[in-house]
Amino acid sequence: MDDLVTGDDGRTRCGWCGQDPLYVAYHDDEWGRPVTDDTRLFEKLSLEGFQAGLSWITILRKRPAFREAFAGFEMEVVAGFGEADVERLLGDAGIVRHRGKITAVIDNAARALEVVDEVGSLSDHLWSFAPSPRTEADRPRHLADLTPTSPESTALSKDLKRRGWRFVGPTTVYAFLQSMGMVDDHLAGCWRATAP
Repeated sequence: MDDLVTGDDGRTRCGWCGQDPLYVAYHDDEWGRPVTDDTRLFEKLSLEGFQAGLSWITILRKRPAFREAFAGFEMEVVAGFGEADVERLLGDAGIVRHRGKITAVIDNAARALEVVDEVGSLSDHLWSFAPSPRTEADRPRHLADLTPTSPESTALSKDLKRRGWRFVGPTTVYAFLQSMGMVDDHLAGCWRATAP
């Protein structure tokens, strides 16, 4: 995989997104863009858990079905899912049908509501683990410079696990931090690295 790729539109991007239009749009419009909305943050943590062992493009292609199946990832609704919902989800071919991951999302929704009760918002708690913003001097230059974890992802993973969350290991959490803009890992030379 090349560190950087240039698309048909002439823009140079991080090489991991390749030329797939869905992946390119995700890279350009979402990945690394700061998100503070509790529902979107919960959705992304949930989808990162589903991604474990799979490629992100697989989950991205199924995201509309996941959103429909999990009530738009509204935490209050998902936390109220019962065994009938689990069986419904296990029968839904549009999503990843893994009992452990499905029940983890339901349980994690209840844990997320506990965080909201304690802190005021899921966003405030998750963002408290974000590292200092990158300077241009410390921006990664090659895909090989990207690490699978960080001290912050390890600390947040431990915090969430202590609170009873599942499928939130340090690597999963680091991918979440990257995608939600808490870590900006766009490579030097990527048009997104300097775009507002």
